[in-house]
Amino acid sequence: MTINCKGALIDLSTPKVMGILNLTPDSFYDGGKYKNENDILKKVEQMLKEGASFIDLGAYSSRPGADHISIEEEKKRLLPIITLLLDNFPNILLSIDTFRSEIAELSIQAGGALINDISAGNLDKKMIPIVGELKVPYIMMHMKGTPINMKSLDHYEDLIHEMNIYFAEKIAEAKKHGVNDIIIDPGFGFAKNLDHNFELLKKMKFLEIHDLPILAGLSRKSMIYKTLKNTPAEALNGTTTLNTIVLLNGASILRVHDVKEAMECITLINRYNEVI
Repeated sequence: MTINCKGALIDLSTPKVMGILNLTPDSFYDGGKYKNENDILKKVEQMLKEGASFIDLGAYSSRPGADHISIEEEKKRLLPIITLLLDNFPNILLSIDTFRSEIAELSIQAGGALINDISAGNLDKKMIPIVGELKVPYIMMHMKGTPINMKSLDHYEDLIHEMNIYFAEKIAEAKKHGVNDIIIDPGFGFAKNLDHNFELLKKMKFLEIHDLPILAGLSRKSMIYKTLKNTPAEALNGTTTLNTIVLLNGASILRVHDVKEAMECITLINRYNEVI
């Protein structure tokens, strides 16, 4: 199972890590932490040295109730950092976390390698056609509504069945527009309550019917710290526990704040899987 990133074939049969770099002042865990170029370069260098295959850049916070920002503000936050990172790490594979087709197009033209869309094209109908034209891998996430209202839309008759219908429709649309490399993200925490998140965790293997790589983003999320009654800053051990579970249930990419610990999970799971 491979994806083509800027001419390089990335083999996802062995799980990979995507390190998170939030360029927002209001993300739930590390918002506003990286305020200058030196901080950004230091953090990215650390993640690459620890084994990240991708760095995910986000300039629009998708936490529940996050403030809306303009396209111009998203450009201002994002595009200079793409240039900065490519100037310092020429071989870096940048994932662009955006639901706006204009941002996606400009970011890929600036040197980004793949698009990570929380809305799977639902918030911008031009997104999937643009990704097809750009010929880059596309991460499509399951979500209902928007980051502003998704918490009120956590109603399902059958969570996994509804998610599989959603992905089947979105995958067909993407393929129709020439998107060749598709990764699905079940969207832990997006329009899902605590019970839904743990049901999804337990039944994630049922998403394998699409025969596509699965990205899991659990890092320091509320399903961890609310269950443990602690805080995002205290949720690393919980993150590692749940990352282990999703790896056993078929995850191909872990999207995380803490690369070293995620790589250790993968190393141990790979060794576990080698045993006959």
